[in-house]
Amino acid sequence: MIVLDTVPSGALLLTVGVLFAAGVYLLLERSLTRVLLGFVLLGNGANLAILVAGGRAGAPPITGATAEPMSDPLAQAMVLTSIVITLALVAFVLAMAYRSWQLHGHDEVQDDLEDTRIARLADADAPSYADSDAEESGSTLDEEAVAVRDEVALPDRETPSGTTRKGEDA
Repeated sequence: MIVLDTVPSGALLLTVGVLFAAGVYLLLERSLTRVLLGFVLLGNGANLAILVAGGRAGAPPITGATAEPMSDPLAQAMVLTSIVITLALVAFVLAMAYRSWQLHGHDEVQDDLEDTRIARLADADAPSYADSDAEESGSTLDEEAVAVRDEVALPDRETPSGTTRKGEDA
């Protein structure tokens, strides 16, 4: 059996998929602790995906060290950056969860009252504002167009009602 050097392991790809799936599942929960764990799993899944995409390990990226092919340092630099970003995000969500625990005794995200109001209006199919354009004025579009100034119209244009505009010869 021939195995290519650039083909990643199936177990690593499966692990990346499981980490992403579990991370997204936990992000959709209402508890900030579970959201925090979801961010950690997504961060680890992203790190593993970047390392898998970087290819097989090789010699250190120093020119002339060995005759073996060099490894790509970009994947390692991107993983290091991803670790820092994930750490900052985890610290922020952890601080929010701790503050929520101090104030309310739990870390669940509360419902937004404005979202609830808009959802009720959508269920009732009622507009949440007065729409002045939807009101019937009793005139047709042609009659309304006569009243509006048309900057590209010719000066001697006849209106739909059969009258000529002011300043025109009859």
